[in-house]
Amino acid sequence: MTKIRVLPHPESCPEGAEFEAEPGETIIAAAMRNHVHIEHACEMSCACTTCHVVLRAGFDSLEAAEEKEEDLLDKAWGLEPTSRLSCQAKVSDTELVIEIPKYTINLEKERH
Repeated sequence: MTKIRVLPHPESCPEGAEFEAEPGETIIAAAMRNHVHIEHACEMSCACTTCHVVLRAGFDSLEAAEEKEEDLLDKAWGLEPTSRLSCQAKVSDTELVIEIPKYTINLEKERH
C-alpha cells in the first residue's frame, strides 16, 4: 500500500487527509474510497479537467501522462508543472502529496 497525503482544501478537505492506496489505483479512486471528494464532471473518463490535482511530492513516480491528458491539462485552472488529472494518474509505490486546486473551470463558470 502507498500513502497519499492530501493538503487541506477549504471545501473538499478542510482538515487535509492521509490514506493508503493500492499501486495501480488512480488517485481519484483512492481519494473517493477514503471519503475525500475530488470533483469529476466527466465521471472519470478523461474528458474534462475538474479532477485536476497538483502533486507536491511523488510526481516523478507516476507514469507519464498520455497526450489526451496533457491536452486537457492545458485548459486546467492553475496549471503547474506537476499537475495531473487524478482520474488518469495511477499510484506507484512512492508516497504522494497532493493539493486540490482552489478552483476548477466548472466552478469558475458557475460563478458567472
